[in-house]
Parts: sequence; structure tokens; C-alpha cells
Amino acid sequence: MVKIWEVSDRPLHVGLGLLENHFNQGSEMKNLARQILAYTLWPILLGVPIFLVYKGIGNDRPTLYFNIAYLGLAATLFVLERLMPYREEWVKSDGQEFPDFAHTVLTKGLIQLALFLLLISGIIHTMGDRGPSSFWPSGLPLAAQVILAMVISEFGLYWAHRLEHTWSFLWRFHSIHHSVEKLWFFNTGRFHFVDTFNSLLFSIPLLFLLGVPGDVFIYFSSITAFIGLLTHCNIDMHCGVLNYIFNTPNVHRWHHSKKVEEGNNNYGENLLLFDMIFGTFYFPRDRHVGPLGIKEHMPKAFIGQLVAPFRWHKTQNKQGR
Repeated sequence: MVKIWEVSDRPLHVGLGLLENHFNQGSEMKNLARQILAYTLWPILLGVPIFLVYKGIGNDRPTLYFNIAYLGLAATLFVLERLMPYREEWVKSDGQEFPDFAHTVLTKGLIQLALFLLLISGIIHTMGDRGPSSFWPSGLPLAAQVILAMVISEFGLYWAHRLEHTWSFLWRFHSIHHSVEKLWFFNTGRFHFVDTFNSLLFSIPLLFLLGVPGDVFIYFSSITAFIGLLTHCNIDMHCGVLNYIFNTPNVHRWHHSKKVEEGNNNYGENLLLFDMIFGTFYFPRDRHVGPLGIKEHMPKAFIGQLVAPFRWHKTQNKQGR
């Protein structure tokens, strides 16, 4: 009986071993696929929406195609944040969905309206058509012009952002964006409208004065919006060398650190060029970012957040009671 059992049991063990190897190989393949995806996601998620904007400009419908690209990217990030989150706890609700949405609609909505009015009025399409008086090098390839526009605007955006952290008056408004304790695509647009106006004031007028062509302006604005979504997403992705060129989620999370000495760095909107130049680039490779947020008090309600900067001292006094 023992010999019969030993003989009959051997195929069972062999079968179980093969099955276990199959599952192990399947798990290894999934891990490999996830690693490949983690290292390729950022350029893919940025490249596809830019291509849609390119098609929109070609079809003379840049606003429509931009909105399709933006909403499509947002939907993709929503799914990926649940499939491969950087932090599981950030998937849970923080109770700030309505304020996040309201700030986004107010700030982004006003910007979209302004761009739409500029488009239908023909101002954007005539930008750069100023003959010899234009300083813009329109003879360069389109891609080079877009990169140049990004670098020029980045200088203004960098200093606007840095002032928002170092000048207490502007910090009142900007702190609304930093008051979140988690990052995900949905709170990308959580900016006070005064904060948004300040950023635009430091970047757009210079491009307009230089005579930047309308198509270049549309590309620059679109890329800024797409990178904004990507920098705040809660997705486990690895950007490699791109972390030293672009404002990636790996780098931007440190900017949201609750520790002031960590958060007051990485001011770049799209590029990290001026962080490198002015010594504010911060990207530890040996650890993950700690708690996010601010040390000041911020109301939980949307209206309270809108009025808080205008009654800052009263708002902070309430915290001490």
C-alpha cells in the first residue's frame, strides 16, 4: 500500500509544482510589466495629450481637443491611481473633494473662459504677426519655439512661485494649495484665484510682448496644464533622468512636504532649470517624503478658504482658541 501511494502521489506533486511555477512566472511577469509601465508612464501620459492638441491645432479646434485631452488624461490618472498608487492611504477620501472641485472650476474655468474669448476674438491667432517689430524668432522649428516659450515663462513662474512661499502676504493665498495632506490628480487645480492671477501676471505678459505666435502659446499653455495634472498624481511611477529636467511627481511631492526646509524648494512649474541655477532643487533619493500640509490653520469649507487670506489673522487666531 505504501509503495502504491508513493507512486501515485508523485504525479500530484509534479502537477502542483508545475502549477506553482506557472503562477510564480505569472506573478513575475506582472511585476516586470508594472516596472516597465512605471518607467514609461510619464512620457506616455504627457505625449498622448500633446499629440491631441497638435491634431486640434491642425483642425482649427484647439480648445475642443485640449478639453478632450485634459479630461481623458484626468480619467486615466483616476484609474491608475487605484491600480498602482504611490501611497494606498492617499486613495481614501480626505473630505476635500468639493473644495478641490470648486477651486478648480473657479480658477481653471476663468482661465478657459479667457482663452476662449481670446480665440474667438482672433487675438491668439494674430499673436506674433507683428512684422519687424516682433522680437520672437519665428524662423525656428515649432518644437524649438515651444521649448523657448517654456523656458522664458518658467523664469517668471519660478519667481512667482518662490515669492508665494517667501512673502507672507502671497503665502496666505498659496497656502490653500498646500493645505492638502495628500496628493492626487483631483487637487491639482486647488488654487485661490488671486494665486492663479499672480502666476499668470509673471509669465504671460512677457510672452505676449515678445510676440510669441498663437500656436506656440497654445502648446505652452496645454503642456503646463498636462504637467500640472501629472505632478500631483498619486501613481507609483519612476521618471529617472526626467526628474532632473521636468517637474515630475517624484520631485514635486517634496515641495508639498510639511517641513518648511523641504517644502521651500522645487518651485519650477514645468521645468527645474531655475531650481538648478538658484539652488532650490531638492530630491533625496534615500527616503520617501513624510507628512504633507501646512502648519497654519485652513478652513475646511470652500467659502472659508476663499475668504481666509483676506482675514488671515482672525483665521489663525481661531486655531489658537
